[in-house]
Amino acid sequence: MSDQRIVLIFSASTGGGHNLAARTIQKGLEGRGYDARIIDTFEQSSRTLNKMITGGYRRMVENTPKFYDLLYRQFDKMTPFQRAIFHIGTSIISPEILSMILNDSPVLLISTHPFVTNVLGRLKGMGAFHTPVLSFITDYKFHGVYRSQNVDAYVVGSDYTKQDMIERGIAPDIIYPYGIPVRAAFNEKGSSKTPKDKNIKGTVLLMGGSLGTGRIEPAFRNLILTQAAIHLMVVCGHNEEMRAKLAQIPYDTLKVNAHTRVDIFGYVENISELMDSSDIIVSKPGGLTTTEAMLKGTPMIIPYTYPGQEEENAKFLEKTGMGILVKDIDELPKLVDLLMDHKNIADEISDNMNEAAKNYSPEKTLDLCEKLIDRYVHGTSENSDK
Repeated sequence: MSDQRIVLIFSASTGGGHNLAARTIQKGLEGRGYDARIIDTFEQSSRTLNKMITGGYRRMVENTPKFYDLLYRQFDKMTPFQRAIFHIGTSIISPEILSMILNDSPVLLISTHPFVTNVLGRLKGMGAFHTPVLSFITDYKFHGVYRSQNVDAYVVGSDYTKQDMIERGIAPDIIYPYGIPVRAAFNEKGSSKTPKDKNIKGTVLLMGGSLGTGRIEPAFRNLILTQAAIHLMVVCGHNEEMRAKLAQIPYDTLKVNAHTRVDIFGYVENISELMDSSDIIVSKPGGLTTTEAMLKGTPMIIPYTYPGQEEENAKFLEKTGMGILVKDIDELPKLVDLLMDHKNIADEISDNMNEAAKNYSPEKTLDLCEKLIDRYVHGTSENSDK
């Protein structure tokens, strides 16, 4: 057994969430003295597969969402034939992943991506290694690709997710609802959200995720039509084309309330601070964005979703009273006005978020990592606290 304290964290660049979660876990483990190494799995194992999966994902969700939704649901409940096809596809990266594991002799393997979780579980089931495997579910609905009898533990976002997994046959004693990992800043609430400008009734943060979805434009055009004067902050992510496009819209002549203020940003690092100053977040419901808003206690309005996992996240927010899904984008300004005029509704949503956030525990997540490592290195069989 190696005396090294190496942990390999397998991620992928299909959206920003998997990598952000990986970096958060890495930082936490480094704080406890481990050599935590992030591997962008597809990029470091197969350029062809990386192009197909990461590039293909982005194109499909934007250009052919119905096709992506079909694939998402097909792979969620795979037939034996479909599973065999999936295994053939992912077998391309299996040798590379195994080589990394054998070369580094890690004491723990972590995955933040469903494909990689499946590959690790399959390799372990074949006896290729005995290192414990910990999988992070980075959305609020379990997907069948995560399923493996050889995963030692799953960390999930909520009891809602855990219950869904139990109903689908995953053993409850390996599911830990400690929360989707987000940066530490989101676990700290900032100062009052009361606007400094007496003419501004509240602040709305409009986001499109790290990729800056093109659907942000119709949301923007509707938000400047609120009756109430708002401070509208727009974050376009890496989509510089969208940022330039929004800046060219003559919103000063279109907005209903002359006091409404608009600030448009590209990719920013201070999302936590922007959330602190916001009364409402308007965004697609990525797993990390949902968690960040929940920890801040800031009500979410969801005017658009990517198909598949984000639609499931939106259902989670609605069922738990933590967000409002807008079916008609033209209703967006009326809904914002409603929440601004009836603070009790926004407060109820915020209370639901604060209640859900009580289970979020980065420390318990790191404790779980260490218990899995201890069991592997010293051969202990102590069960982790749930």
